[in-house]
Amino acid sequence: MVVETIKESLSVNKQIATKKEVIFVEGDMIVPDSKPDILNTICTSGVVCIYKKEVLDGKVRVDGNINTYIMYIADDENDKVRGLNTTLDFSENIQISNVTEDMSCKIDTNLKSIEAKVINGRKVGIKAAIEISIKVYSNEIVAIVNSIPESDGIYTLKESLNVNSLVGEGENKIYAKDTININIEDNLAEILKTGVEIKNKDIKVSYNKILTKADANVKIMYLTEDNRIGKIDGNIPVVGFIDIPEVTETNICDINYEIRNIIIKPNSQEEHSIYVEIEIEVLASVYEEKEISLIQDLYSPVENLEFNKRKITTIREKKSSKDILEIREKINLEDMGDKSIIDVDVFPMIEKEHIEENKIIYEGELELKFLLTNNDLQVDTRNVKVPFDYSLDNVENKEDVVNSIEVMVKNSDFIVQEGGIVNANIDLEMINNSYKTSNINVIDEIDKTGEREEEDYSIIMYIVKKGDTLWKIAKMFGSTVDDIARANGIEDENIIMPGQKIFIPHYTKVPVSTNV
Repeated sequence: MVVETIKESLSVNKQIATKKEVIFVEGDMIVPDSKPDILNTICTSGVVCIYKKEVLDGKVRVDGNINTYIMYIADDENDKVRGLNTTLDFSENIQISNVTEDMSCKIDTNLKSIEAKVINGRKVGIKAAIEISIKVYSNEIVAIVNSIPESDGIYTLKESLNVNSLVGEGENKIYAKDTININIEDNLAEILKTGVEIKNKDIKVSYNKILTKADANVKIMYLTEDNRIGKIDGNIPVVGFIDIPEVTETNICDINYEIRNIIIKPNSQEEHSIYVEIEIEVLASVYEEKEISLIQDLYSPVENLEFNKRKITTIREKKSSKDILEIREKINLEDMGDKSIIDVDVFPMIEKEHIEENKIIYEGELELKFLLTNNDLQVDTRNVKVPFDYSLDNVENKEDVVNSIEVMVKNSDFIVQEGGIVNANIDLEMINNSYKTSNINVIDEIDKTGEREEEDYSIIMYIVKKGDTLWKIAKMFGSTVDDIARANGIEDENIIMPGQKIFIPHYTKVPVSTNV
């Protein structure tokens, strides 16, 4: 006979797997007939776009491209600076053994390196290394038995636990479009270099919606028709709504931005401007903090019960924090001569992490790529690496704590002093996300399998053993915690000592509370 139970639902969004893998993308580019031959390359840059991702059994498939720009010295009598633009497509299957096609994933990419090698005057070979970070999630709705009607005469042992239950997930595709003006005296010849980064991420919750706000920071270097190099830096608002029913201001929101496609080109409708369009997919996962009451054990003094327990893994104490790490460094760029800095790319990378007591120590490195030029348009590049470390305090040193950190460049400023000394002032935004995992026992259906064999005694003496509780003793003898405590004058039901003599009264059908 199945016992009537009261259940509540818990939505468990569990991180199944994480993986970082570096993939290599290679391709050749033929110089268009409208461009002069290449003498040598100056620098190569790119922005990674992921336009498709798919979780399959045992792997994650990622399709994307690298929007690539090459600055080069033209093989002509003036050795002019010119630019090339191409797209490198890639498709990669990343093996992750324990994932299945019903799961979802989030992806972050980092272009670790990209270089162009001149094969001949009309052909360039490009090779890039992309670090792909994947997090795979499964979502399961679990029905938890948390109560039994008192009329059934079943005694339950309960435990309360605060967990983070998934409220819902959603996504939105946002097209961030704008026209960025260049200097009025500049007549645009071609684009030499671009960079796109999502910054200043923020959210606001209202009316069952999440308002996502961010800036697409766009940096563009261009060549003018009179052979000068110009640079512009602008922010394009990235604003959109994600509909998630029952979301409230008290919920915790995880937001992930993925760049899917980029269009950057001279504006054909308006002089002295560049048209920018960025397709961005925004994904949201929303959690609520929920107190659940779990039945850990149960019995009936008069009937035999059968039930199964199964373990599920859920998360709790989910939180996020932000901090600013200030890096102030003096960098010696020797032999600058009459050259000045026209651009610096800053790439932060976490190399190692380890736990010391209640701290997580992150060791990282800033890769600074300087681009220098003079009035004669002689261009030079310098690469400098600056180590840094960051500690996250008050972190519990436990295996069930999961921490992840995201590093973004908030601000950067470079001031050149005499002798080629550069004061580098860089602010890194350190975004830390953490949660704890909990393995909890969940009881499935409960069956009554007949009357319990009645013991022929009215009272018995029992000597407490190590690990005993009044609950275990009452269940063993078919008595109740209340009856045993009352018979032995025990005031605190949680305190009994090994070796203590306890009298066990026979169960009598006197109405008592059934929840312990």
